[in-house]
Amino acid sequence: MNYGKRGAAKKKKALRSKSKKWSKRFALTFFKTILLVILAAGIIGICGGLGVVKGILASAPDISNIDVSPTGFSTFVYDTEGNQIAKLDAEGSNRVPVSMDKIPEDLAHAFVAIEDARFYDHNGIDIKGILRAGFIGLTSGHFSEGASTITQQLIKNNVLTSWTSESEKAFAVKVKRKFQEQYLAIKLENDMDKDKILENYMNTINLGQNTLGVQAASKRYFGKNVYELNLSECAVIAAITQNPSRYNPITHPEKNAERREKVLTNMLEQGYISQSEFDAALADDVYSRIQTVNEETGENAINSYFVDALTEAVMDDLEAAGYSEAQAFSMLYTGGLKIYSTQDPTIQSICDEVCSNEENYPQGTTWYLNYQLTIQRSNGENDNFSKEMLEDYLKENGSDKKYPLLFPSQEDAYAAVEAYKASLLQDGDEVIAESISMTPQPQISMTIEDQSTGNVVAIVGGRGAKEANRTLNRATSTTRQPGSTFKIVSTYAPALDSAGLTLADVFVDAPFNYANGRPVSNWYSSGYRGTCSLRDGIRDSLNIIAVKTLTYITPQKGFDYLQNFGFTTLIEREEKNGQTFSDITQSLALGGITYGVTNLELNASYATIANGGTYIKPKLYTKIVDHDGNILIDNTEGERRQVIKESTAFLLTDAMVDVVTSGTGASVNFGGMSIAGKTGTTSDYNDVWFSGYTPYYTCTTWTGYDNNAKLSGKNGERNLAKTLWRAAMSKIHENLENKAFSVPADIVTATVCSQSGKLPIPGMCDETLKTEYFAKGTVPSDTCDVHYQGSICEYSGLPATELCPFQVPGTITMPPALDASLSGNANTTEEGTAVHCPHDATFMSDPNAAAVIAQQRMELDARNMLANYDIQMANLQAALQNAQTVLVSAQQQLAAAVDPDSQAAAQNAVNQAQQEIENLNAQIAALQNAYALQQQQQAAEQGGEGQ
Repeated sequence: MNYGKRGAAKKKKALRSKSKKWSKRFALTFFKTILLVILAAGIIGICGGLGVVKGILASAPDISNIDVSPTGFSTFVYDTEGNQIAKLDAEGSNRVPVSMDKIPEDLAHAFVAIEDARFYDHNGIDIKGILRAGFIGLTSGHFSEGASTITQQLIKNNVLTSWTSESEKAFAVKVKRKFQEQYLAIKLENDMDKDKILENYMNTINLGQNTLGVQAASKRYFGKNVYELNLSECAVIAAITQNPSRYNPITHPEKNAERREKVLTNMLEQGYISQSEFDAALADDVYSRIQTVNEETGENAINSYFVDALTEAVMDDLEAAGYSEAQAFSMLYTGGLKIYSTQDPTIQSICDEVCSNEENYPQGTTWYLNYQLTIQRSNGENDNFSKEMLEDYLKENGSDKKYPLLFPSQEDAYAAVEAYKASLLQDGDEVIAESISMTPQPQISMTIEDQSTGNVVAIVGGRGAKEANRTLNRATSTTRQPGSTFKIVSTYAPALDSAGLTLADVFVDAPFNYANGRPVSNWYSSGYRGTCSLRDGIRDSLNIIAVKTLTYITPQKGFDYLQNFGFTTLIEREEKNGQTFSDITQSLALGGITYGVTNLELNASYATIANGGTYIKPKLYTKIVDHDGNILIDNTEGERRQVIKESTAFLLTDAMVDVVTSGTGASVNFGGMSIAGKTGTTSDYNDVWFSGYTPYYTCTTWTGYDNNAKLSGKNGERNLAKTLWRAAMSKIHENLENKAFSVPADIVTATVCSQSGKLPIPGMCDETLKTEYFAKGTVPSDTCDVHYQGSICEYSGLPATELCPFQVPGTITMPPALDASLSGNANTTEEGTAVHCPHDATFMSDPNAAAVIAQQRMELDARNMLANYDIQMANLQAALQNAQTVLVSAQQQLAAAVDPDSQAAAQNAVNQAQQEIENLNAQIAALQNAYALQQQQQAAEQGGEGQ
């Protein structure tokens, strides 16, 4: 610095300089202006910022209208003993709510210690945590330190759910969400206590393995309830929260172990646990237990056939209750329902064991192949190949089988697939998708119901491993032809219940045609069995007797009863491809229907008979309880109605006892238990059934091929339904007391003639007596009209009138009245009097009566002659041979005679013998001509009937 005189003068001059003064004034003014601008801008910015914040907070949800409790809960299914048999959940709903008093204190402290150490001190936001996170971010350059409190996380998870993926949002959006999150957290803390906030948080958080909340996680990782967790296990679950994938204790146990130690350390430092508790927890080999539980339970989400059927039933019932399909689905899979099923675990286990035991199946199991393929060609295009295309390929390339997709072994099936792929692939092609599955054949299904309650206690929907949920359920979803099992419910039940028939009534097992002219075939090939009662028809499953019975009562009546029995697959009338289909036909008696029936519904119809005629719609559950413990649907009683009288049910039962003891179902009889049932086989052996019941349970089994191949008669396939029925039901009843089927008070017995089903005539029906059960009021009052003794019209074969010119004494057997009525004939008139020959007073008053009688006499003579054709021919031949012997002897005597008298006598004997021979030859010729003419007439008549 210049401190001399010259320097001071210079300084003084500068201070007095006008230019300098103006320069300073301008600078000061400019600075003041800038300062004012900055101040104004700051004020405006603050006001604007406050406005923005106010706007953000104003757009936040009203805390009084929001619910921070978790949404989306697993639905649980329980069997009759209270065991959990299934857990149903959609994505984001595998959660089991649990109250704070069921959560261990160590678990709550573990979450607080690792997630929000000052949880019990702050008002919803942690200022110290925010400052700490900001300082670490500024000093390290990484703003990864979290500062969200448990309350904020609860708001984020359960309220501001649409903004949970922060990394994908713009900065402004993140700021807006953070402001609202903190604001709502403060408001929530004013309205809710800390424990309730913590409870909701622990029921909400994602804890890996598709589990939400601590109860679901405890079950998944440790196989026990959350209140059973120890300190070490609590720390494992709390360690997952920060990153459920990275800290998954199953897939990344080492990472979880590091985090668990951090949890325990924090708990120790924050005074929640002692040093000894810390050491013991850290030394616990918890991860080996987790792996053991995982191996035992794993992620087996494949439900049983029973649960598959149950979910369908619940969906249907929810929709019937007024919910939309979407609402019903949401309730079932995310509503946290408790469904109490009717499944009996012991019986289900027996059925599963029986149906999976290969020793119960015939040798020669085949495999049905289902295969799809997608190939990406070298040009980038994709070609899809279906199962049907493979079937065509096999047919075109040497398969001589009717069903080329059936293979004797899985190895053969795989070989066929490889050959098929090789034929399709070209250079540059690539297989990008392939699906192959094989099911053992023949297949089966089984349903068991407690007929007294309608509860379905067990279901088996198929043979072989079940590989997915809601696959083909052959017990509830597949319809098959019921065969002869339908005879009981379509024909004999209505016949006995309301058509006036009894088990003693008879039809004739003889050739019979449907209305369209097609013959009804019996299942046996040994001709026909003649007069048979309805009981005989049930016991031996006689087709013609069943069809004649339904024809008599009308197919419409049978159809109406079937609908009342609960069958939903029958059609009254349906137009399809220009054709009209209806199940109201005579073939309904034999189970010939358009679409078939399900095992479940067929079994329910037999359970109706077993239940004294009361139908109960088969139930798969008794009640459904919602998430809050309210009963949503009470199905305990179920839909029920009286279908047939109790007496009718007993009569059918008693007849079906015969099926099991001496009829077509005898092989199911396991002894020591009352059993009634009915076999069922379709005419082409595509389906074989057995439906039967005891005083305890009703069971129906089905066997057949998925592709409708014919069951073989060589290796026992056709007996498989009965084999499985006996194996399952015998084991189910091992420890059950034998009971006789109860006999209603209105059941009586009576002795009848077995040939007519009516009261016997002493001395005439003595050889055909039988005792039968009847419902009171249905015992026949008429006497036998099949056996008749007295004056017979030789011409008509009917009882003779007093004026009949052809009366002879005798005994005749007439056609049964019911059977005769089907052809328009009858043994009695409408007034109930016996039908006689036509030779009554009206006939005799006709001027041509004498000529008609003369003609009838000629016909009668011819009939009589032809009736004993063989005997008459034998007699004539013997007489002819004798006359020829006499002629030879007379000729010998003539040759030996010497005197005229002897010669004359001998010649006379020869002449007489020759005349006898001529007469006999003439009679033989006449008899042969008459027989030939009769044969021609019969052939002509048969030809006319065939047309």
